[in-house]
Amino acid sequence: MLLLLSQWLQEYIGSLRIVNYLTFRALMANLTSIFIGLMLGPIVIRKLQHLKVGQAVRDDGPQTHLIKSGTPTMGGVLILLSITVSTLLWADWTNRFIWIVLAVMIGFGAIGWVDDFRKVVYKDPQGMRAKEKYFWQTCIGVGAAFYLAFTVAQNTNLQVVKFFFEWITHPFSVAVPDNIHLTIPFVKDFSYPLGIFGFMVLTYFVIVGTSNAVNLTDGLDGLVIMPVVLVGSALGIFSYVMGNAVYAKYLIFPHIAGAGEVLIICSSIAGAGLAFLWFNTYPAQVFMGDVGALALGGALGTIAVIVRQEIILFIMGGVFVVETLSVILQVSYFKYTKKRYGTGKRLLKMAPLHHHFELSGWKETQVVVRFWIITLVLVLIGLSTLKIR
Repeated sequence: MLLLLSQWLQEYIGSLRIVNYLTFRALMANLTSIFIGLMLGPIVIRKLQHLKVGQAVRDDGPQTHLIKSGTPTMGGVLILLSITVSTLLWADWTNRFIWIVLAVMIGFGAIGWVDDFRKVVYKDPQGMRAKEKYFWQTCIGVGAAFYLAFTVAQNTNLQVVKFFFEWITHPFSVAVPDNIHLTIPFVKDFSYPLGIFGFMVLTYFVIVGTSNAVNLTDGLDGLVIMPVVLVGSALGIFSYVMGNAVYAKYLIFPHIAGAGEVLIICSSIAGAGLAFLWFNTYPAQVFMGDVGALALGGALGTIAVIVRQEIILFIMGGVFVVETLSVILQVSYFKYTKKRYGTGKRLLKMAPLHHHFELSGWKETQVVVRFWIITLVLVLIGLSTLKIR
C-alpha cells in the first residue's frame, strides 16, 4: 500500500523514491512488525487472560511444566496480525506470491485457532480431530500446490494463464519450464525434473509437512520461534537472490520473477517472531498455540517452494525434522513392541525430542538455547549453498 502511495507522490516529494527499493521496504517491514508486536503484545496477553484462554499441561510430562498451567495460549494471533499488517503496508500488492503466502499462513492459522479454541474454551483435550485437521490442511495444501505449479513456472500473469490452458489441453506433452525443477544443493548446473504433477505432490508435502513439524517443535518457552526467525530470514536471502536476474545468473540459480518481493514477508516474519519472543522467552507470558505454529510452518513451506529451496528448508529446519522424526519413531516403536511382545516400549523417555532431553536432566533453557545454536549452524550451512556449488 505504501509503495503505491509513494509512487503517486514521488513527483512532488522526490525522497519517496527510496520506497521503490526492495531492501528498504524489507527493513521497514521488519521494524514495523517488531513495533506492532511489542505494542500490541501486552494488550493481546491481557485479552487472552480475560478470556481465560489458558494452556493445559500434560500430567505425564516434566514436572517443571506444571507451573505453566493456565498461561495464555493462542498468542499466535499476535504474530499473524503483525506479519499481515506489516506485509500489506510495505509489499507490492500486484505481486502474485505475496497473496499465496498470506493465504496459506492465514488458512493454517484458522485451522490452529479452531483446534486451540476447542481445547481451551470447550475443554476438549483432543481439540480438532486428526482426520478433520488433515482434511483442511490438505485442502489448503492442494490448492496452494496447484496455484504455485503455474505461477512459479512463468514470469507474467499473462504467461501463467497461457501456460495453464496449454497444460489443460495437453497435460502430458506440454513443455515444463526449468523453474519448477527440484534444485539440488551443492551441485552445479543440475536440477531434477519433476513435471507439473510431481511439483504439486512435492509442494503439498513441503507445506503440510513443515506446518506440522513446526507445530510439534513448539513445546518449550521460546523453543520454536527463534528457529522460525532464523530460517525465515535465510529464506528471505534466497528470495532476494532468486528474484534478481543478475544475482540468480551469477550464482547459477533459476530466476523466479517476482520472488524477490517475498523478502517482505520473510522480514515481517523475522520481526514478528522477535517481538513475540519478548513475551515468550522463559518464563513465558504467552504461548503461540497451534494458531501460530501451524501458520508459521505453512508460510515457511510455501516460501521454500517459491524460491525452489525445498531441500535447503529440510537442512535449515533440521530441528523441526528431528523433532518430527522423534515422534514418528516413538509411536511406531511403541505400537510394534506392543503388538509383538504385548507391552509397548519407548525409544525415548518422552517425545518430542526436547522433552526427552528435559527428562534426561537438561534444564529447559539449556534445551532451548542449544536447539537455537543447532539451528543457527544449519542455517549457515544452508546459506553456504549460495556459493558452494
